[in-house]
Amino acid sequence: MRAPSGIGPPAPVVLAVRGAALLLALVALAHTLVHGIAEPGLALVFGLLVAAGELVRRGAAGEREPAPLAAAGALAYALLGDSAGRPTTHGALQVIAVVVAAQALAAVARRACGRRADADRAARRTLTVGFAAVCFQPLYASGQAERWFGDGPWFPLFPLTVLALTALCDAVLAALLARSAARAEGPGALPPYGSLLVDEVRALAGTGTAIGATGVVTALGVAVAGPWAPVVLCGPLLLTQVSARRYTAVRTTCGQTMASLARATEIAGYTPPGHARRVAALATAVGRELGLTGPRLTVLEHAALMHDIGQLSLLDPVAGGATARLPAAEQRRIALLGGAVVRRTGAGPEVAAVVEQQADPYREQLLAARIVRTVNAYDDLCGESVGGPLRALEQLRLGTGHDHQPQVVEALGRALARGGLTQSGAG
Repeated sequence: MRAPSGIGPPAPVVLAVRGAALLLALVALAHTLVHGIAEPGLALVFGLLVAAGELVRRGAAGEREPAPLAAAGALAYALLGDSAGRPTTHGALQVIAVVVAAQALAAVARRACGRRADADRAARRTLTVGFAAVCFQPLYASGQAERWFGDGPWFPLFPLTVLALTALCDAVLAALLARSAARAEGPGALPPYGSLLVDEVRALAGTGTAIGATGVVTALGVAVAGPWAPVVLCGPLLLTQVSARRYTAVRTTCGQTMASLARATEIAGYTPPGHARRVAALATAVGRELGLTGPRLTVLEHAALMHDIGQLSLLDPVAGGATARLPAAEQRRIALLGGAVVRRTGAGPEVAAVVEQQADPYREQLLAARIVRTVNAYDDLCGESVGGPLRALEQLRLGTGHDHQPQVVEALGRALARGGLTQSGAG
């Protein structure tokens, strides 16, 4: 998730999230200053853990949580009940104060090194950790949690339940901020909130599970072994973070490779200049109109970039790059060759499958293939000067009985009506 970066003031949702986090942070810091710090040793350990996690993050593109070590440490402190067998007394407000102070310290250090601080991510973490601490600490301190779950093997269900609720809270905030970021990028890029929320919930099965499990295990480890347990228990998560970052770097390189290959058809004169870029941009907008998010949207974008790569097998370019004029067998051969090239780029079988299906009837295609086919045809029609976008859409609607899915054509019309993208086959 990216924070809103468009020109102009932040969206009301972003202001509300920041304002709520700021108010919560001020209340927690004031309470801690007035009443003092309980168990300062524990506060120092977890504060340093959160700060270190923030400092080692890089924030590479595509990372939902670029600082998993900080997130796990903050959750562990929020779910901490005992330390070496003795009950703790730090409370929910001190948890928030320590996390806020650690994030502020890390932000100052990052600024000094010329690295950007993410205010929206910090606000989101403050609210989610505050939610976890408010749910856990009062119930634990009052003994209500022990009466519900007992002081035995069933007690870990309590922090796990709080963790599940916290994860849902974080997903709601992440989806709200993601939608605000999309709104800032332009009206044509606005995905439905429900799709973003589903995407965030699905993502909990990945890194979110590792972060949550590490937080709970760390809290339980401190309860038995004392304040030095986080040093040992958070090591595996740090190694996972390094591995995930390397994987993200590989995926980024793969995307750059595909973008370069997509231009090969333009340089060789097989497709008009900018055709692949225009199709990818508009296909992504149509995919959002149809509820695609996350990895499915990435597959669609990459397939749209590479959909014409098979044309390099032709001896002579087709006029305007419109292969629809060729015999069906030739269209199929070009699509299969394009898919074979995509498989060698490391883009994944999903992207290759979309490219290979470009010559198939739409009822036999994946949704992403239907979108790419329709958007590609639209860009070709605009390049033929058929009478502008409205005339091109009309011709696409006439082909909905065989060539194009009606829902995709209507989604294309909505994406164009939003005004976020200007399509023209002329470049």
